[in-house]
Amino acid sequence: MNTPHPVPDQRGANLYEADAQLQALLPLYLPAELLALLEPHLSRLGGLAGGVLDELAAVADRNPPTLEHRTRAGMDAQRIVKHPAYVELERAAFSEFGLAAMSHRGGVLGWDRPMPAAAKYALSYLFVQAEFGLCCPLSMTDSLTRTLRKFGDPALVAKYFDRLTTQDFDQLHQGAMFMTEQGAGSDIAATAVRAVPEGSHFRLYGDKWFCSNPDAGLAMVLARIDGAPAGMKGVSLFLLPRTLDDGSANAYRIIRLKDKLGTRSMASGEIRLEGAQAWLVGEAGRGFQQMADMVNNSRLSNGMRAAGLMRRAYGEALYVAQHRQAFGKRLIELPLMRRQLAKLLLPTEQARTMLFQTAEALRRSDAGEAGAYALARILTPLIKFRACRDARKVTGDAMEVRGGCGYIEEWSDPRLVRDAHLGSIWEGTSNIVALDVIRSVRREDSLTALERHLRGLLAEAALHPRARDTIETALQRSLALASQVAEAAGTLDHAAREAASALYHATTGIAMAWEATRMPSPTRMRMAQLVIRQRLLPRNPYDAQEEEPWLSELLEPAPRAQDRLEAIHLF
Repeated sequence: MNTPHPVPDQRGANLYEADAQLQALLPLYLPAELLALLEPHLSRLGGLAGGVLDELAAVADRNPPTLEHRTRAGMDAQRIVKHPAYVELERAAFSEFGLAAMSHRGGVLGWDRPMPAAAKYALSYLFVQAEFGLCCPLSMTDSLTRTLRKFGDPALVAKYFDRLTTQDFDQLHQGAMFMTEQGAGSDIAATAVRAVPEGSHFRLYGDKWFCSNPDAGLAMVLARIDGAPAGMKGVSLFLLPRTLDDGSANAYRIIRLKDKLGTRSMASGEIRLEGAQAWLVGEAGRGFQQMADMVNNSRLSNGMRAAGLMRRAYGEALYVAQHRQAFGKRLIELPLMRRQLAKLLLPTEQARTMLFQTAEALRRSDAGEAGAYALARILTPLIKFRACRDARKVTGDAMEVRGGCGYIEEWSDPRLVRDAHLGSIWEGTSNIVALDVIRSVRREDSLTALERHLRGLLAEAALHPRARDTIETALQRSLALASQVAEAAGTLDHAAREAASALYHATTGIAMAWEATRMPSPTRMRMAQLVIRQRLLPRNPYDAQEEEPWLSELLEPAPRAQDRLEAIHLF
């Protein structure tokens, strides 16, 4: 008699086909024709992410890259040696699926024009569930291309565009950005790397302290032109090629690679610029404003990665709970486990909704729609701030569901936990990004754009009158808090994180209610209202209430008579 193995293992699962919520959400954010084209690619990538890509990622994580300084013949020639498993991941992401190119040109996956951001992030959301580290070079290549096209001299764009967007792996120029210095960190105004004019280009001198993908073909670099004023106004943006036109190496060295907590598969290093040739991008003295476009794109990518990590962690925990037997029951039948899974599910779904809402705002902004830039400007730091923080807790708590096996490196859980800590550090720590939310309110009037957007979603949501009143009140209070902090001229900056969190929860709760109406889905409507109730309303910590009978339906949706959306209220 065959008995189920006591340690459930969903290796080989198709992460797209197992995700009914993702399949239901995509028609809300992608044109029907494009979604029909992408469906087989999403399914294929979902299968790879749950199988061979996941296995390659585990191997690459255990075999991080190494730095060689000389050839075997004794010539000075630096190169980063990457494990073949990582190279296979690169080929899948850059070449097979064209994840860094699809926003910039037609022809990727058979689509005749650039795809909207939601398409790129839907695919990348699946890829990151297998491999996190490589998504940094993917994002930087995509973001560098965007920033170069937006601000670069047309001749510079023409020179490098094809190499940045090719799916021919051997011809590809990957991208990077070299910002961080030991004495600058998040304080860009303290940038000390020098840029010395020399004819049509500049020579760069100095050290960059934390450079991911340091052997990239092209990097964006912040530096201060000799004679420029102190502070932010003296910082300019430069394009730095790894190899010069004559085939020689540019004059900078990788001093060493970093030994990191996570993203071990992908190289990060320290760079010493020794008169490296570079070209000015955009207007001198506006380097930070121009680099901010690249940083913001990377911040959205960070939010996407956090959302993907949470989905993978939740999916693993749910599978274990559904198949592991203890005390004569499946784990998911135990009340405390259901509660724990629900606490994993909510931030996971919030992040996914925020990802697609921000991607849609970015599409509208790029199309020149009035008010869309301000909306994207506030949604981007919101997802970077809150989703990246939530991912740290969700991955840790999901690991606990697997128990002792979850602590073993043979399983995905430890890698998810380690990688999750990156998001709230790179491209701005939580404090920096929360303050950026407030800065967008002060400078771009982004709160007005956000309120207009959310009230539009609310108007289209099918809500019980009591639920609508409660959500309206929560929205008003969240907007008022953010406005108060922004108007206080710095005296209330200590409340920036509370304000950013309130806006994030109000935004995701309302957007999820809108999604529930469009799908339509009573399950998602309950999730939407649960977000508001759990995250924004006061609770009595001494009030032990009975478990709601619908909780199990959030975790294991089952066919049943559908409730009317307008009849659902959790307040």
